[in-house]
Amino acid sequence: MTVRIGVEEEFHVIDIESGELVPRAAAVLRRLARHGDAFATELSQSAVESNSGVHSTLDGLLADLRTSRGQLDRAAAGLGLAVAAAGTVPLARPEAVPTGLTPRYRRMTAEYRRLADEQLICGAHVHADIPDRDTAVRAMCVVAPWLPPLLALSASSPYWLGDDTGYASWRTMVWQRWPTAGPPGCFTGADDYDRAVDGLVASGVISDPGMIYYDVRPSAHLPTLELRIADACPRVETAVLVAALFRALVVDACSRIERHGDSGCDGHHEWLRAATWRAARSGLEGDLVDPETRLAAPAPTVVRGLLRRLRPALEQYGDWDTVRSLTEETLARGTAARRLRELTYGGDLLAGVDHLAAETRGAYRRPSGRPTPRDTGAGAGTGTGTGTGAAPALPEERKTAGIP
Repeated sequence: MTVRIGVEEEFHVIDIESGELVPRAAAVLRRLARHGDAFATELSQSAVESNSGVHSTLDGLLADLRTSRGQLDRAAAGLGLAVAAAGTVPLARPEAVPTGLTPRYRRMTAEYRRLADEQLICGAHVHADIPDRDTAVRAMCVVAPWLPPLLALSASSPYWLGDDTGYASWRTMVWQRWPTAGPPGCFTGADDYDRAVDGLVASGVISDPGMIYYDVRPSAHLPTLELRIADACPRVETAVLVAALFRALVVDACSRIERHGDSGCDGHHEWLRAATWRAARSGLEGDLVDPETRLAAPAPTVVRGLLRRLRPALEQYGDWDTVRSLTEETLARGTAARRLRELTYGGDLLAGVDHLAAETRGAYRRPSGRPTPRDTGAGAGTGTGTGTGAAPALPEERKTAGIP
């Protein structure tokens, strides 16, 4: 079967003048009503979700995401607002942003209190076709060890409530407070997984299967495997890169299961939470945990190892050249978190907000040339080897859907 992909992107709604999060998602959504269910509300009233179509090619996905970002940007601009695709934004006050108004969101707010109040984070979720639910559950075990590198590639959230956290993805640390967030467990098949989910609902810890927030999970309503580990990505090309790598992971996992009859999982996933923490801490500017050796290794080494593993699947879909090019650009340029720190060096957080909004709509700036502070987790000397100077510039915004 041809494995198609779709992406759900979450966006922060920001006041243009102050740069702060504002609870005006509903106003933006009203201006987008003619687009049907392409845009939706989230738990926080300062976040909007967009839902792409289903695509077989990366060019089609890229064009779709650019179109939806343009629609969202225009709707927000007409209200004196901007949108930003990032795990977190530098300027936010939880007390100024109420949670959602739907009955489900009200129940979640009452049950989870501050955890829900501080859900000022945005992610990028990727859906990939899967043959059946049993395969989806078994594929999770094959895919899960390779998800921290995808988090590292997407890391875009170093700031939280006005402060530099020292992490590349603070969104991950906020998100993992939910009782069902993090790496999935090991399951023998769909029945085993569904029993576990039913047990969690019966326990009262969660209210419904939609609150299974594993880093990867079988969709509750679609015949897909869903990636949930990634930060929202300011640059649309990064979102496409993560989607392409996840599809290749799913294709590779299904192939291994078909050849060997099982997932080949050793049942030991306890190290995965630590590997996820490592990716959230350093992004691409430090070490990651190598899934092959389970030892620390420079991020470029781990990411290129992922590419070698996935090359057959990437070539099968004609994605190899695109993914290799985007990956090398990302390794050279650094994460969105690093770019944000370079721009805000000296404490200009409003400039950082402007930067995130500009990258979200495709207006890419050249690097400032200011150093990345060494005490913020940038990991100078152990990551990309680009030192503390400016990361290489991404080429000017591409004018067509094709990615060179």
